[in-house]
Amino acid sequence: MSLALHLPALQVVIPLISAPLAVLVRRGGWAFLIVTAASWAALAAAIALWLATADGATISYALGNWPPPWGIEYRVDRLSSFVLLLVSATAAIVLPYARASIEREIPHAQHYLFYAMFALCLTGLLGIAITGDAFNAFVFLEISSLSGYVLIALGRDRRALVAAYQYLIMGSIGATFFVIGVGLLYLMTGTLNLADMAERIGAIRESRSVLAALAFLTVGISLKLALFPLHQWLPNAYTYAPSVVTAFLAATATKVSIYLLIRFYYSVFGESFVFQKLPLPEIMLVMSIAAMFVASLVAAFQNDLKRLLAYSSVSQIGYITLGLSYDTVNGLTASLVHMFNHAVTKGGLFLFVGCAVAVAGGSSLARLSGLARVMPLTSFGIVLGGLSLIGVPGTCGFIGKWYLILAALEKGQWGLAMAVVTSSLLAVAYVWRFVETAYFREPHASLAGRKEAPPALLAPALLLAGAMLYFGLETSVSLGSAAGAAVMLMAVGK
Repeated sequence: MSLALHLPALQVVIPLISAPLAVLVRRGGWAFLIVTAASWAALAAAIALWLATADGATISYALGNWPPPWGIEYRVDRLSSFVLLLVSATAAIVLPYARASIEREIPHAQHYLFYAMFALCLTGLLGIAITGDAFNAFVFLEISSLSGYVLIALGRDRRALVAAYQYLIMGSIGATFFVIGVGLLYLMTGTLNLADMAERIGAIRESRSVLAALAFLTVGISLKLALFPLHQWLPNAYTYAPSVVTAFLAATATKVSIYLLIRFYYSVFGESFVFQKLPLPEIMLVMSIAAMFVASLVAAFQNDLKRLLAYSSVSQIGYITLGLSYDTVNGLTASLVHMFNHAVTKGGLFLFVGCAVAVAGGSSLARLSGLARVMPLTSFGIVLGGLSLIGVPGTCGFIGKWYLILAALEKGQWGLAMAVVTSSLLAVAYVWRFVETAYFREPHASLAGRKEAPPALLAPALLLAGAMLYFGLETSVSLGSAAGAAVMLMAVGK
């Protein structure tokens, strides 16, 4: 029996098994080894699945030999393999960083619990991306969310508990909306298999129940992906969570939620129905532009670097959803490639901020004053990430914004193209806040006698900094996968 045949199941099962094993050993060192090995195995499986679907093939895996739609199906195509690659690669890079990071931020007795929750969160995110079953997607969404709440609450600041509770309340509302939408679809179609649901929904697509299901799913998933103005949980969660948790969630959780929204829009309801017969593109356009401008303005007035970058994430999510509102292949390509590149950028940025927090003892701009004189590599990494957020050519952040502009010009929307450029200039304002603080001020007293972060922290961050430049110049993986997935989705959704 070939192991390759079971890669879709192993993609989820391996990190899932590592979670209880981490609890059983009850030692941080052993838990770290187990979960790290599981994440690397998940990355290997994701790469194999990405290569297997690169030519447009779709892999269907029936769990328990129950053929779909009767049993749960794992379904891998160009889009899902792209997301699997993003999530598993992020976990594989972040976990080595976690070992040194949590020593400073989480009590030693809770280290094994951290690794167990991390493995469960990874399991949930991978499961959302690979499952072909609507209710199974809800289950994995809750696994990732519940473990995410615990990871945030492990932060050393007492406000982390409040942030986790706030995320719990809003996340539960989002999950309730999502499961109501799934329930309505099941009542109308009699199936939970997404592919089967797409076939059965055709004749009843314009019924009130299906429209209500679409509305519930849109609101529920929008809460999870922090679409403006449903983003209130995100700033506190990113600010007070342990640094490694912030980096992992910023790079993966909202991106997987975006994937889920795209999957339902294109693969279940159909592009022609969602974007051509409903006013959803106009609504998404307004909310996206509001996110791009309002969140960037708010970010420019923050005095904490982690909170500043959190509001920047809300703004960048606006760019991703803006591409969806175009309803074109180029627009969808822009959304998918910006989703990938923003994950690389923001993951790297928060890892660098974690390096600064480990040395300076906090992420407030006041404590980071003069950081560049003490930690030149860390400061350079944060500036490089800021340039990617702005969309400077040569960085990966430029690719998505360039395609957003191309998609706007393709539709003759010069105003939207100018909006992308203008909002990108707002990013200069909040990036400059850090540049001024780190390079043009005297070092804070807490930095006296300090030096660069240890290699265990700096190496993973520098790896993602290299990725920001690599994917800004070599786009065959990021842009190639995004374009292929966009063409596939537009063809399926007609």
